[in-house]
Order: sequence, then C-alpha cells, then structure tokens
Amino acid sequence: MIVTLDTDLVVVGGGIAGTCAAITASRNGIKVILVQDRPVLGGNGSSEVRLWVLGATSHMGNNNRWAREGGVIDEILVENLYRNKEGNAIIFDTVLLEKVRLEPNITLLLNTMVYDLEKKDAVNISSLRAFCSQNSTEYHLKAPLFCDASGDGIVAFGAGASFRMGAEGKSEFGEGFTPTDEYGELLGHTIYFYSKDTGRPVKYVAPSYALKDINKIPRFKNIKTGDMGCNFWWFEFGGRGDTIHDTEEIKWELWSVVYGVWDYIKNSRKFPESENLTLEWVGTIPGKRESRRFNGEYMLKQQDIVDQTHFYDAVSFGGWAIDLHPADGVFSGLPGCNQYHSKGIYEIPYRCFISKDIKNLFIAGRLISASHVAFGSTRVMATSAHGAQAIGMAAVLCLQLGLNPTDFAKTENIKILQQKLNINGQSIPGVPIDQKENLAAEAKIEASSELVLDQIPFDGDWLELKIAAGQLLPLSKDIQYSFEISADVRVTTSLEVELQTSSKIFNFTPDVLIDSQRIELKQGTQKVEISFQNTLTDDQYGFLIFRSNPYVKIRCSEKRISGIVSVYNRSNPAVNNHGKQIPPQNSGFESFEFWCAERRPKGQNIAMSISPALNCFQKDNAINGYTRPYIQSNLWVAEWNDEHPSLTLKWDETKTIYSIILFFDTDFDHPMESSQMGHPENVMPFVVRDYQIEDGAGNVLCAKTGNYHTINKIEFENPVKTRKLKIVCVHPSEKVSASVFQIHIN
Repeated sequence: MIVTLDTDLVVVGGGIAGTCAAITASRNGIKVILVQDRPVLGGNGSSEVRLWVLGATSHMGNNNRWAREGGVIDEILVENLYRNKEGNAIIFDTVLLEKVRLEPNITLLLNTMVYDLEKKDAVNISSLRAFCSQNSTEYHLKAPLFCDASGDGIVAFGAGASFRMGAEGKSEFGEGFTPTDEYGELLGHTIYFYSKDTGRPVKYVAPSYALKDINKIPRFKNIKTGDMGCNFWWFEFGGRGDTIHDTEEIKWELWSVVYGVWDYIKNSRKFPESENLTLEWVGTIPGKRESRRFNGEYMLKQQDIVDQTHFYDAVSFGGWAIDLHPADGVFSGLPGCNQYHSKGIYEIPYRCFISKDIKNLFIAGRLISASHVAFGSTRVMATSAHGAQAIGMAAVLCLQLGLNPTDFAKTENIKILQQKLNINGQSIPGVPIDQKENLAAEAKIEASSELVLDQIPFDGDWLELKIAAGQLLPLSKDIQYSFEISADVRVTTSLEVELQTSSKIFNFTPDVLIDSQRIELKQGTQKVEISFQNTLTDDQYGFLIFRSNPYVKIRCSEKRISGIVSVYNRSNPAVNNHGKQIPPQNSGFESFEFWCAERRPKGQNIAMSISPALNCFQKDNAINGYTRPYIQSNLWVAEWNDEHPSLTLKWDETKTIYSIILFFDTDFDHPMESSQMGHPENVMPFVVRDYQIEDGAGNVLCAKTGNYHTINKIEFENPVKTRKLKIVCVHPSEKVSASVFQIHIN
C-alpha cells in the first residue's frame, strides 16, 4: 500500500531532538509529520538504549549554575520527574509518546524508515519516501520544509548536503584539543545492561560469542556488581571504524563485551554477592555517539565554547564538557573519556542548524554544524533538544512570514525567532524577552511584600569545613559588604574567607578575588564578623568563600531561597572534576576551580546576617524579560511571613487580555537526569503549586492547585477586559517563599 501525506514540516528522527522540534512546531500552529524508525521515541534516551538525558548541568559537576535547558525539553524532564523520579526508562518512553500523541498537529509514524527522496531542484527537497515494516505501507511525504534529526543524516546525505566525518586536523581550525591518533577519528557506540536480584541463586551460562578473556578490557577492575546501565558508559567500541556502515559489526563486539563481563561477574568467583543476580536486560541496538556532521552556514569550534563567543543569532546554548574518548574504547588502557570544561555555558548560533547546501533543510541533534572537537560537547541529548526547538519555531515562522530557513540568519529576522523562542521558555543567554508586546510591562506593579535579605536564618545543620564551601549571592557594585556567621570551633585556629566573583559577569566561576581575610577563631561556638573593604565593579553574583578547615563548623539554614545557592569546591570524577581543572599545556582550555552545588537534601544555604541587606527580589523583576538567574536573581520573591503573597497589576485604562503566561522556579540548577539516577523529589521545592488570578472586581479568572511546571499559560476563551489583575500565590512550604520569574500578558 502507498500512502501520500502532505504537511508543513517533516521531521525525520524521533530522538529527543526530533521530538522537541516536532512538538515546538506543532504547538505553534503548523502540521508536522514525525518519522521514527524505532518502535518508541527518545533515541539514546529511550528504553532501547537507556542513556539519561543530560546537558549543560553536567550532573551538577561544573560551574554552570541554573543551566538546565528550557522550553519543551524542560517540560518533558519536569513531567518525567513528577511521574518517574525513580528513573524508569520505560516510563520515560510513555512520557515522550504521550507528549506527541496529545499534539493534534503531529502525525507520528513509528517503525518507519526513510529510504529515498526527491528534489524539486538542486537545492530543495520536495518529498521523502519511507516504509513501515509493521503495516507494509510505503509513505510519500511532501512538505515545503524538512528537518533531519536522524542521527546519521539519512535525509541530508541523500539530498547531497556536504558533511564531515571524523576529526579535523589541527591546521584547519587551530583547536588545541585536536585529538591525537590514540583518540582516533570518531566516538564509538555503547550497549548497556541491567541486572536484578531474584532473591535466590541464579546460574549463568555465557553464549559462545561472549568475550572469554576479561583481561582484554584494561579497566575490568573498575567493574562492580552494583553498577549497571549508564555506569558502563565506557563499554564503547567503533571509534576506528565506520560508525554508519559498520554498526552491526560494532553491535556484535559490544554484545561480546556485555555478556563476557556478566560471565566474569557471575562465574569468576570474585563477586560472591552476585549469586542471586540475573541479567534482566541488555540493549539490542547500540547507543551511537557520532557519525556524520553536516556543514552549516557556521561551524562551531572549540574556541567558541571555551571563549564563550557571543553570536548575534544565538538560539541555544550548551555546557557539557568537550568530551572526547579513546579510539579503542573499552579495549583502551587510557581513561574512558577526556573531558575539559569552559567557565560557563556557551551560545550556539542559528546558522549551525541550517544546511549551507540544501535551502529547505534544517539539521538537528548530533548532525549540527560543529567541528569534531566542539561536537564533543554539543552532541549530548538535552543540548541537542534545545537547539532542535529553535528549528521547530523557525519552521513555523518561515511558513507564517513567507521566508526560507536561511532568512533567519539575517539580523532583522533572528530577533523575531529569538523572541518567539524565549516566550516559550528557551532562555537564550543574554537575550531577554522583549517587553514591547507584554501588557504586564505597561502596568503599575504592586507587591504584597518583597524579600529583603538581611539574614539567612540560623536554623539548620552544622557544616564541617572538610572542603571549602561558599554562598553564591546576587550582589551590587560599589558596596562594602559585611557578613556575620556562626562557627563551632574545636581548637584555636584561623579561617580564610574570600569574596570572589567571575571575570565575565554572566558566569558562575569565581576567578576574580575581590577581597580576603584571615580571621582568628577561639575554641567554642561564636559569632564571626566578616567585613570587606573592596567592592564589586558590576552588579553580579558573588561568592562568599570559606576555605577548608577541618576544625571549623559553620551553621547552615533550613530556608531555601530562589536564586540563591550554596556551592562547594568538591570533585566529581564522572565529569573530570577533581576540584580544579588543570588542562594539558596548549590544549586551549583554562585552569580554574570547580564550585558546585549539592543535590538536596544536602546543600543547605550557609546561615548569615548580611549588611547592607540584599534588595534583589523586587516586583519589577517579574517584567525584566529573564526567566532564570542570570547576572542577577531576576525574580520576585515574597517575604516568608507574608500570609497572602501577591502581585497586583494596574493599568490606567481597560485592557483586553487574551492570555497570561507565568514563569515559575523549577530549579534550573537541577539536572533531572531522565533515567536510572533516582531523585529524592518529584516536585521542585521552589515552584508555586497553588495560585489564583483575580480581575479588578475580585472575580477569580483562574485557580490552579498542584502545579509543578515551569510555565503556566492561561488562555481565555472569552477575552478578559479589566484595569487590574491580582496574582495570589501560596508559599510552596514553610521553608520556601513564593516567587515568580516573569509575567507575560497578551
């Protein structure tokens, strides 16, 4: 049977990137066909591979504060956390499938492989041909616009778009991290396994193709019975082969490794605790890291990531380390990865998402225009998804405005795209929501209260300074700050205290020393006063740092405050964080300390009195265009003891209101890994769960209970005419005050 379908946009590839592109486009009014050659969505994030979705937050192992990607990918991760904090990959499948099925503008074709295409002319695709093995149906898919998010670039390759495969030489881009031969040309594939305790002894007989000699895996001593799934990310192979055409052979080699490792665990007698374990699941398709990368109007390079290059057409951001792996993968004696970080998140320009050769083709996911070295960072799923959302929105605007994809590389058009993305939660670095179209920005805003932070209450645990700790605070320039903390001291000693900030005001890497003190402490519990003479030269976040001293404990607080977090000079070897980054000479990376937040229930704020008080949670923040902490806190926070926290908007004349968008705090510092890694909470503690909106006559226009999402959009079937709106919130808890990032009214 042959079925012909006409649509506005065809997205090929139902991984995280393709899924987010399709949802974004469909929600903004165009028809989309999403083609996926597998039975579920999610690609490497699905139950077929079971890699957790991750991006700029890097397991909270770097200095990228409040860096979780926004928009649709944020909505998906927040929803998954709410339903699935245990990290069940099967449940994550259902979250993705439901999100797509709920979109009436999406036609989803699962188990459908694109195998051919037709072109209108040399630079435009007219249709695709695909076949579904489950219903023996051939599809002819026609559209004015196409997005290739297929991983290997089946559409872009078939259309003749130019591409790269493998590492560039150092002479081409001058990248200091250009790999040597031992790090090869390509990143390889991985297959995971899961085990389960049955409660009784289970024997295991390995298949004939299982690896017989565990010594062929140089890092076999790292194997532990409690590890499974993503813990074995280093079961990698294929970096010296053709990661497209050799995939089946690579898969068999990885199966050999997995079943051989399980044979070693079960039958070597070195793991008696494995007696009751059974092999519950082994991946049947490999998780693929790298194959083709297509040439766009711009190619992202290592220097762009490390220097945090500003692009006029930024539509996305990344923050994962540049992460290259040894070419021999699991059979290499080298570390499984070679990661180095930048000092903060970096921008990705729109021009990386459009083919320079095919005019009606977008490129998404790991196909985007990046050098092999830069690809070591951009390839991860949350970053891929975030960029793909920009494609979905660009496709909508192309059709609405009669433009081509390349037209949005022009300055006058990119601003339209950036605005539409940001209203949908994209949070493009340095690009606030333009308030010209926001009725809230025309109103006089009154707040029931504003949190003026003169004290972080002294009601929490005692923190022993085994490692250095700090409090990250939004500070103001030209102010001499004083602090008072409570210390419990075992023996007479001294404490080093520093005030630091970042050389780039939007970063959260303390690399500029403002002032320091060495304070003499006596034995016992005492108040400690800290006064700094030097001041910041810009309004930005500062770090009050307490250097390590095992004889000293400092008091913490049970209060959690949006836009404020404690940080620690701790290590996270999983992302090559050993407290300080010391890169190889001439590698193109910088040295700096890591100051990372702790996952709750750890990471209490450090209790302190602050003088002068921080007046950084004002009502006007709710219309400044930023939807997360960036340079400053950017949100309104009510006083803790405010019984009815509210924001009231008043206009001089009656306004007609069609919709209200509220942006709440779902803790963008939390990575929300989608699978395997469980989380203690299913709702972020900062998010306002209950609120209502009233008009000038006191009529309740909307009442919400149990909210857990970042963005709440209230659309009125009949437009509201009023001169006044009141948003009344309920504090999330006794320990967290109500807050709002942004109010956008149309």
